[in-house]
Amino acid sequence: MIDPGGSELWFVTGSQDLYGDKVLAEVAENSRQIVSALNTSPHIPLNIVVKPVMSSGDSITAIVHEANSDRRCAGLILWMHTFSPARMWIRGLEELSKPYLHLHTQFARDLPWATIDMDYMNAHQAAHGDREFGYIASRLRSRRKIVAGHWSEPRVAERVGAWARAAFAVADASHARIARFGDNMRSVAVTEGDKVEFQRVFGYDVEGYGLGDLSARIEQFGDDEIDKLCVEYDDAYEVAVELRPGGDRRESLRDAAAIELGLRSFLEDGFVAFTDTFENLHGLKQLPGIAAQRIMADGFGFGAEGDWKTAAMVRAMKVMAHGLDGGTSFMEDYTYHLDPDGSLALGAHMLEVCPSIADGTPRCEIHPLSIGGKDDPVRLVFDARPGPSVNAAVADLGDRFRMTVAQVEVVGPPASSPELPVARSVWRPEPDLARAAEAWILAGGSHHAGHSRALTVEHLEDFARILGVELVTIDASTEIRELEKELFWNDAAHRLMQR
Repeated sequence: MIDPGGSELWFVTGSQDLYGDKVLAEVAENSRQIVSALNTSPHIPLNIVVKPVMSSGDSITAIVHEANSDRRCAGLILWMHTFSPARMWIRGLEELSKPYLHLHTQFARDLPWATIDMDYMNAHQAAHGDREFGYIASRLRSRRKIVAGHWSEPRVAERVGAWARAAFAVADASHARIARFGDNMRSVAVTEGDKVEFQRVFGYDVEGYGLGDLSARIEQFGDDEIDKLCVEYDDAYEVAVELRPGGDRRESLRDAAAIELGLRSFLEDGFVAFTDTFENLHGLKQLPGIAAQRIMADGFGFGAEGDWKTAAMVRAMKVMAHGLDGGTSFMEDYTYHLDPDGSLALGAHMLEVCPSIADGTPRCEIHPLSIGGKDDPVRLVFDARPGPSVNAAVADLGDRFRMTVAQVEVVGPPASSPELPVARSVWRPEPDLARAAEAWILAGGSHHAGHSRALTVEHLEDFARILGVELVTIDASTEIRELEKELFWNDAAHRLMQR
């Protein structure tokens, strides 16, 4: 349910009319060749469309208006091939509502030292033109990503691709709805927030529904559809004996399948993410476990206990990670292994961890849940694949949103946990657990987060920059004293900008 085919990036080249038609034709041809090469890169998930060369303020404003009104356009890549006087760009940049990336490159990688003359210099002066453009963008306080290097370099395509994924996620959020079944877990603070301001900043429309709406949808599905989905479970997972055909808990598996059918049907009516809470399960026989896990694996966002901000974050991370290896899931920092020789965090939840991060085939099991007061829920149990990962959470600070991102290394669990029937991910935070935990708590990060092996910090930096959201990064270089200063100055800068 994530389709990048409906979105595209526009490649817009800046120049001026002083060079004549011959040079402008050369500029246009160079732009077409660069776009053709970038479109072959496996790192860039969206198709790039080359647009005419901009040589006047009117043409720039016109292309901006066109981009703003075209839902297919997720963002613009801007490049000044020659010298493009930046006053031409003022009105366009002021009116641009789509994100943009400033690509600082030049067509030829190497200078023709033996033949270079002033005509060549005039026609290939991105070093000049991009600085002029950069000045006006900085003067206008324009948010953008800058990527410097030759367009043929894989690293350039990787960085453009990271931004393209963030732009795609922002475009996805701009017309997206999140369904909340029930309210937030009672008395919890961090899962609350201003839905109106969240929609203004992030784009997501958060809508509440009663559990009766969902249970009515569940009741629409009959035995044949339920049994067919149970067979799908049998084929896809290592199903516990008691849940297999003829097993004494097979009916519980059927109840779980009915919940998945109804929940999926509801969400496919125009939602990209959802929340539920164990405190409000009226009409459901069990808390959605395998249903939430499998639906999340198909690209939907999820937040437990009514945590709609994390549901949105998981969806955004799913969109950014589309087509990449590694998987993305809802996650919670649950408990610690405080061995002084190697402290670890155990991330898990009661049920709802996405199997896209599983190491091997998940096991389909049923166990009691000592919370919620419903039947034992069916869930998928597994360990996460090892590798570098990121955790990301959004908090409402009252006057703004803050995104906190932590770099972690998922490791194999140091020992088996046969009595812990949940999906889990064990990680070593950077720079170490103590400093990472102190930093996360200082930043006010939620106990819920999006957890991804597919994404890097750069993807989330680009996403936060496009939205204008404060970003706090926790990585190998984090020092608590410096972070305290960063948070203080961030707060002071925000208050100053609001005056």
